[in-house]
Amino acid sequence: MPMRLAALITIICCPLTAHALSLPTTHDSITIDANLDDGPWKQATQIALTIETRPGENTPAPVDTSAWLISDDDTLYVAFHAKDPDPAKIRANLSDRDRSWGDDMVGIKLDTWNQGRIAYQFFINPLGVQQDSIENELTGDESDAWDGIWHSAGRVTDDGFIVEIALPLRLFNFDDRLQRQTWGVELVRFWPRDKTYRLSNTQLDRNIACTLCQMSELTGLSEAKTSHQLQITPSLTLRQSEERGSESAPWESSDDLDFGGDLRWNLTPDTLLNLTVNPDFSQVEADSGQLDVNTTFALFFPEKRPFYLDNADQFETYSNLVHTRNLAEPEYGSKLTGARGDHSFGLLQTRDEKTNFLLPGNLSSDIASLGGPSNNLAMRYRYNHSDSLTLGAIATGRNANQYHNYTYGLDGRLDFTDQTHLQWLIVGSDSLYPDDLAKQAEGEQAARAHRQELSGAHFLGELKHATRNWDAYAIYRYTDQAFRADLGFIESVDSAKAILGGGYNWYPSDSFFTKVRLNGDVDETRSNDGERLEQEAEFRFSAEGEYQSYLALWGVTRERRGRRERPEDLVLEGNAPMFHEAFGGLNIEFKPRGNLALELHPLYGDDIDFANNQPATRRQLNTFVKWQPLPQIVMEVDHLWRQLKVEDGTLFTANLTDLRLNWQFSVRSFLRLSAIYRDIERDPSLYRYAEVDPKTRAVSTELLYAYKVNPQTVFYAGYADGRFNDGFDNGLEHLERSVFTKFSYAWLL
Repeated sequence: MPMRLAALITIICCPLTAHALSLPTTHDSITIDANLDDGPWKQATQIALTIETRPGENTPAPVDTSAWLISDDDTLYVAFHAKDPDPAKIRANLSDRDRSWGDDMVGIKLDTWNQGRIAYQFFINPLGVQQDSIENELTGDESDAWDGIWHSAGRVTDDGFIVEIALPLRLFNFDDRLQRQTWGVELVRFWPRDKTYRLSNTQLDRNIACTLCQMSELTGLSEAKTSHQLQITPSLTLRQSEERGSESAPWESSDDLDFGGDLRWNLTPDTLLNLTVNPDFSQVEADSGQLDVNTTFALFFPEKRPFYLDNADQFETYSNLVHTRNLAEPEYGSKLTGARGDHSFGLLQTRDEKTNFLLPGNLSSDIASLGGPSNNLAMRYRYNHSDSLTLGAIATGRNANQYHNYTYGLDGRLDFTDQTHLQWLIVGSDSLYPDDLAKQAEGEQAARAHRQELSGAHFLGELKHATRNWDAYAIYRYTDQAFRADLGFIESVDSAKAILGGGYNWYPSDSFFTKVRLNGDVDETRSNDGERLEQEAEFRFSAEGEYQSYLALWGVTRERRGRRERPEDLVLEGNAPMFHEAFGGLNIEFKPRGNLALELHPLYGDDIDFANNQPATRRQLNTFVKWQPLPQIVMEVDHLWRQLKVEDGTLFTANLTDLRLNWQFSVRSFLRLSAIYRDIERDPSLYRYAEVDPKTRAVSTELLYAYKVNPQTVFYAGYADGRFNDGFDNGLEHLERSVFTKFSYAWLL
């Protein structure tokens, strides 16, 4: 029987029911080499990925894909044979881990508690490049920051490609008291051609808002035991840095030699202990460039450090109460996480030698530092009462000399139906700050920092209804002026915001576009005293289609406050003027060829000149190009141009260019050049309240070689430097440079 006809009969006869897959066991060895010639594969359960879930809606898959599943005492093995009618069009590039999205790809999703809340995801391209992530149904996040140690191999064949995967059971938390496991599972293939086709063994009903709860069931792993394996990862970092005040001044050098180590130990089948001592938390790989001109709120940088990323999903809440990037220079730390049945918990402790935190406001925020050490603690508990009700509790604390900040809260989610849910978070805080904190701050933050003792509350609630074609939501967020979450990243206080929004989806057939969406919302934000901060209405018309294209037209009209003219006065009326803005833009993304991705994001309309508290016109163009001329070479260029015009002329023109050039020698090693260029030209005569340099230019570069046996066994060697101008001419002075190397090795005992 032809494959597509068989798939169609299966879909018609078995509509939208998750079926069970049986997992056999073997005592014979399997070599991960992408050959499928080991004997155990003949005993494995074979599954066909016969269903197209996107862009088609549970239609027959356009290509054949077979998968095999089998296990031994400590490893789950998965294999795929992905056939292709034209193997020459297979997209397979050598790249670093988690950087091959857009290639042909196969993978497996596993919910080891079968609760439809959290799932591990493992994907592999045809050359064996690994992608892993954790999908969280409660928060809606899908984070690839987590990296597990597992094994894979891939090989392109005459009729497609073959992939083999070995997933050690030590990666997972599960209840090993059960004689037989039942996990949620989905096998997935991404086939990017004229469109990106998502193929699966499981049908997905778009009228059900939850996707993880629709996974098939995998039964087996009889009397499986989670590993008590001990992983010890010592690290050594050497850095020589040189700085000088000007090109005529001599270089001043400093040498750093740091020993550190991490320990990862499964104390019990469902409890994981992480320890770290004197960790190397230097940013080996440079952060993406950000432009901070004419902004009033602090910039956000994501976490990258392995110790904090392991089981980080345990600490997630609807608001960001645990932002570990705030922990700048930890001396040591420990983390205990686990889950059993319907219960999960997390405990994080760190001694930080430099206490950084956010000074929030309702019109601006800034970063403060106490300079001295602090003890930091985060505790999290979650209880899955049923498939429809989840409850949780969280507490955080930072404590130092003449300083503390504690938060304590409750959260939960209630699913009324498959389409409707309510989510909430209630948090209180208690804070004590040193008397001289206000000296670090300016403007609104200085006025708020005069209060040393603070107790406040924060509330966030969302009611959402989503079906195949339409969705609607209502969100309310309240944060009083005394609330602080210094271990998190909550930058707005003294505010209450209400949002009403929704949208409608169309799914055209036999059309260039496969999904069309119209959505929008209205919102209003007021201070705790009832003064209006902002009122906004926005709409967006978007479409997804061929060439992996995405097109969006959007517009915003709003009224919002400028900065306070008397910073010491927190009153808004007569102090912070209200401005009317109307602006809009386009988002254009597409792949004209498999090795070329393009993005274009123009924006035009009203803005506020915060430096002078006057209306302005903003012109902005953000472009992104990703080009892979060879499978092992990729170039990414992200350029942002922004111009702000006021009544008397052009206030500033800013350019930010972020260049990444990567040469991947193998799956394990690469050479990467990163360069970030910032160029801001201002007209000093248009700044009424401050003196500014007419030109600000800076270039930071980094050349990095990396060899990665796995995410924890790595070797880095690199060179970085910084060049700056003096504010008046076009020259760049070479003022910073450093060479560094890092080595860490994961011993599995």
